[in-house]
Amino acid sequence: MEKDIIQIAKNAKEAFLKTMTLSNETKNEALNKIAQNIKKNKDEIFKANKKDLEEAKILLEKKEINLSTFNRLKLDENKLKDIIQGIFDLIKLQDPVNQIIWQKELDEDLILKKISTPIGVIGVIFEARPDCIVQISSLIIKSGNCAILKGGSESINTNKTIYKIIQDSLSEIKDFPKNSINLIFSRDDVKKMLEADEYIELIIPRGSNALVKFIKENTKIPVLGHASGICHIFVDENYNLEDAEKIIIDAKTQYPSACNAVETLLIHKNYKYKNELINSLKKVEIEIIENPESYSIEYGDKILSVKIVENVDEAINHINKYGSGHTDSILSNNDKNIEKFMKYVDSSSVFANCSTRFSDGFRYGFGAEVGISTNKTHARGPVGLEGLTIYKYKLFGKNNVVNDYSTGKKSFKHKFI
Repeated sequence: MEKDIIQIAKNAKEAFLKTMTLSNETKNEALNKIAQNIKKNKDEIFKANKKDLEEAKILLEKKEINLSTFNRLKLDENKLKDIIQGIFDLIKLQDPVNQIIWQKELDEDLILKKISTPIGVIGVIFEARPDCIVQISSLIIKSGNCAILKGGSESINTNKTIYKIIQDSLSEIKDFPKNSINLIFSRDDVKKMLEADEYIELIIPRGSNALVKFIKENTKIPVLGHASGICHIFVDENYNLEDAEKIIIDAKTQYPSACNAVETLLIHKNYKYKNELINSLKKVEIEIIENPESYSIEYGDKILSVKIVENVDEAINHINKYGSGHTDSILSNNDKNIEKFMKYVDSSSVFANCSTRFSDGFRYGFGAEVGISTNKTHARGPVGLEGLTIYKYKLFGKNNVVNDYSTGKKSFKHKFI
């Protein structure tokens, strides 16, 4: 088993040396073919997903998985339509590779360029999200990277079916290298993958706190992701009740198990519609917990912690203490409070007067996302195409030598051009 996984990683590394040089036209051709074949084989995908749901229902009854995991597993017509549209949106985006980030004139005949480039082989581990395999593979292809994917065992039939469609699609594209997208299945496979630091450049986990923690503790490979999604909404004292209801209900109920769903509601002590707001939330079957034992719980369900705060400063302090650095929003008509909130809340996404559910690569116009990062290195927030690239420096000279500058014969200009 060790030899197999290491060989997969090695083959992916060799494939990367080709994918990193693919033209945007070739990458888009591959994406278009995948979208067409997913649409063409949707009945086969739904059949596999139905089998996963039947097996997951038994696990749910045995309480071996929770309702949140079960809900994430379902793939319907609307989700598949969104997946296909996401691919087409990705095709429209500019090639993220070989873009000039900046260029600088070190001297009149010595030009330095900072150029975007793919990262390499990326390991992505995700739980119970069969739509992930398409989104991630599409982003990997467009960004010129290669991937080793591990989906949750709950969605194994759906993942296998979609993976075969992706592989068959890529095999139809001339010059597209084999072994660029790989799928592994067992926990032992993951363990061996985490040891393949010679070939894998980055690991992105999408799942529970326990999963992220396990990965971080068992690999030398850099890990990009977030451990939890404890998101907040702060309602300032004079905000309109009807607007507050609409936003909070969307943030909690539109997809309760999503990592950008609101988990804690902070209400200004002088907000005169507090009781009306709470009652309206209860009417849509949101369970309200006032003063819970812990504000560090990601419910993943229609449950909402509520706390009354003195002012925007206490709201900010609460968020920075208990939040996960994911997404937090203020509902306010006070421009100074909005500015303060946006400046001092230390999260990857900070919003004003809108739902936390907007924190998403597709909604940000990234085409899709491979995950959301609360890291403060390389990429932060929804990780789309840009987050899947790094950069290199290219220096163009004309017989230049350092000695000319160290002796004072020449001097650097260091001028951006």
